[in-house]
Amino acid sequence: MLPANQIPNVLTIIRIILIAPFAMFVLEHQYIEALVVFFFAGLSDGVDGFLARQFNWKSRFGAIADPLADKLLLITAYVMLAWTSQIPIWLVCLILGRDLVIVCGALSYHYFISHYEIKPSWFGKACTMSQIIYVLVVIVQLAEIPMPESVVTNGLWVVAGVTLFSGLHYIGVWTWRGWHVLKAK
Repeated sequence: MLPANQIPNVLTIIRIILIAPFAMFVLEHQYIEALVVFFFAGLSDGVDGFLARQFNWKSRFGAIADPLADKLLLITAYVMLAWTSQIPIWLVCLILGRDLVIVCGALSYHYFISHYEIKPSWFGKACTMSQIIYVLVVIVQLAEIPMPESVVTNGLWVVAGVTLFSGLHYIGVWTWRGWHVLKAK
């Protein structure tokens, strides 16, 4: 029998497994099914986070796998939506570029300046939330559930702006911190 404290980790693994069917549904233009899978994956993320915090069922695996599962699902969603020409490729490049800059910056800071705790900023959280909402908006529209076109169009620009601002914010904050740490040495 599975120990209760492993439920968040199992939900994270299920979310990772759901990425493949989600991608397949988008590729095959089965948007209702894609919406259901994306919604269930999001719900499982909320439940596993709640359980981990509420009952202190935190683990090293969960600390690594949970944000990785979220990022893999979001990247898959954006890549598949661009692949099927539902969103512009430049938006995917912006999102992937931001993530790559953050990862490279974090590794550089860690190895060349000082150790630090990985903790998303408020702007990083807003970026992720806007990206999730935009995927839902696009899939809802593709599933032919009534959605004003302006929500999709404006959502594109909101996601692009928040993504760009969030990336620049991370660069600024960590450059400033790194400069002060190096100056103090």
